[in-house]
Amino acid sequence: MSQPADKPADKHAKKSAANEWVETIVVIVEALLIAIVLRFFLFQPFSIPTASMQQTLMIGDYFIANKFVWGYGKHSFSLGRYGDFALLDFELPIQNRILGRTPNRGDVAVFRPVPQNIEYIKRIVGMPGDRIQLIDGRLYINGTMVEREELGKKLDTDSNGDTREVTVYRETFPEGSTHIIQEIGDNLSLDNTPEYLVPAGHYFMMGDNRDRSADSRVLSQVGYVPAVNLIAKAEARFFSIKDNLPPWQIWQWPANVRWDRMFQGVHGDTPYDTTPTP
Repeated sequence: MSQPADKPADKHAKKSAANEWVETIVVIVEALLIAIVLRFFLFQPFSIPTASMQQTLMIGDYFIANKFVWGYGKHSFSLGRYGDFALLDFELPIQNRILGRTPNRGDVAVFRPVPQNIEYIKRIVGMPGDRIQLIDGRLYINGTMVEREELGKKLDTDSNGDTREVTVYRETFPEGSTHIIQEIGDNLSLDNTPEYLVPAGHYFMMGDNRDRSADSRVLSQVGYVPAVNLIAKAEARFFSIKDNLPPWQIWQWPANVRWDRMFQGVHGDTPYDTTPTP
């Protein structure tokens, strides 16, 4: 017995449903393409797992970095390494930046040091040709001691749970830009260094948490950073949660999200959670 033919209205309904599915898929693909373009060429999110940039960027901070402001380097289009999985870790075979522009002293940079294949984030302290040295915890640039103003004390906890009292300072670079640093003391292992001469086309990086930062002072680990290894300039925090808790654990938010650190630039010079010096 033959089946009755579909009515015109039924055929139209099926065609409309198919068109809706196609339109939905097209919208999803377009959204993914836009996200990929933004991620590759314009802005990239990062998170902070260590204490080396506290107070500027604290453990559990999430921030947006600007990828186009300095042009593009070797690692600008990498999607990162995941353990031993490096298939998405693209490296451009270039010696100079594409559309390269010069960063400023004091900018907070995401980069890859030559000895390692992971992203670091530090502050640009030394420009090409600069002489950098620390003496008794004080930073010297080209033989001149950088000004710092003591602001107070606070307790600082690193990623291993080690809590120490630190002194918080406002530091002023020769060009006039200011930022916040903190120190456990002025006579620790990296507080007295030889004089570093920054090579042409390279930058000298330091963490704002001066006594808890492996940076350009450690030549075997970070050293001088080639301009072509810069990835992005940190711009603004968009999320912050204590103890590096996973942000998808929404039930942890009420007690652990640092609401007062969200949607703020990373270039301020106001200390966070500090007891003022009398």
